[in-house]
Amino acid sequence: MKKYLSLSAILIVIALLTGCSSNNGEKVYVYNWGEYIDPETIELFEEETGIKVIMDEFDTNEEMYPKIQAGAINYDVVCPSDYMIQKMIENDLLYELNFDNIPNIKYIDPKHLENSEEFDPGNKYSVPYCWGTVGILYNKTMVDEPVDSWGIIFDEKYSGEILMMDSVRDAFGIALKYLGYDLNSTNEAELEEAKALLQKQYPLVQAYVVDQVRDKMIGDEAALGVIYSGEAIYTSRENPNLEYVVPKEGSNVWIDSWVIPKNSKNKENAEAFINFMCDPEIALMNFEYITYSSPNLGAWELIEDETIKNSPVAYPPDDILNLCTPYRYLGEKIESLYIQKWNEVKGE
Repeated sequence: MKKYLSLSAILIVIALLTGCSSNNGEKVYVYNWGEYIDPETIELFEEETGIKVIMDEFDTNEEMYPKIQAGAINYDVVCPSDYMIQKMIENDLLYELNFDNIPNIKYIDPKHLENSEEFDPGNKYSVPYCWGTVGILYNKTMVDEPVDSWGIIFDEKYSGEILMMDSVRDAFGIALKYLGYDLNSTNEAELEEAKALLQKQYPLVQAYVVDQVRDKMIGDEAALGVIYSGEAIYTSRENPNLEYVVPKEGSNVWIDSWVIPKNSKNKENAEAFINFMCDPEIALMNFEYITYSSPNLGAWELIEDETIKNSPVAYPPDDILNLCTPYRYLGEKIESLYIQKWNEVKGE
């Protein structure tokens, strides 16, 4: 961390020399996932620019969206996932970005910009921040067979030892892939089949969780859990008995990106914030803090730990990524159908 302390000191000096101060009234309102940014990077941004960051947090894309749609709070920067960005674009909720104000976009890996075209054609509205996969985390002392298929989380043998993702798209994506279907399926018969599989799994599940899967698996409270790859990196550091795998049937590869809502009152400040987060040293700080993979090539080149730099979990090889598909926004009608069937799975 010494180099970051020195960077901080340098930025303070710059701020003093240029007359920058957080007292100038400039602000940027950021709406982000919980614990999804290194607080020190916020401090550095404020010191360098004099722009005060006000941060709110959300737990799911579905929680975030209606607040942006309603426009009750004028957020300047938001960090949604791929399919939700597509929905926001289609509903005219986002500004096009002025990339003259975001020159650090040059550090983003072109393959992630290409993947972003799936939900943001032309990369006009979003800048990738973090990415990863969805897979199975398992405890080697509690599972005595190879783990390479989604089938294991539907196995009665592990009743009460399974942590399932409390997310409609992730749950249905898993079931659809296991059944051999597209995880973006709009076929009602396929969705009904996936629902039936999830209903059969329901009594086997110890808990439906999102962030809590991390602590439960670290504490040996379950044998198997569905988890995001970034969380898997953290858990393996805390509990060496934990292993992560992307099942052979395939999974989701996701991207969370920075966007600017159309009701932003501080668009240039928002672009300054996005540009700062694309600086390689800042991107590296965020990667090391949250352990979610960075799409920033400059940051990757700065990683000193070769085991992380070449980790198949953090940076999976093409043969794994080729099994994975981004989520797409499927329209209001199909989205409602997914939610209806998910509620039926959980008896709500």
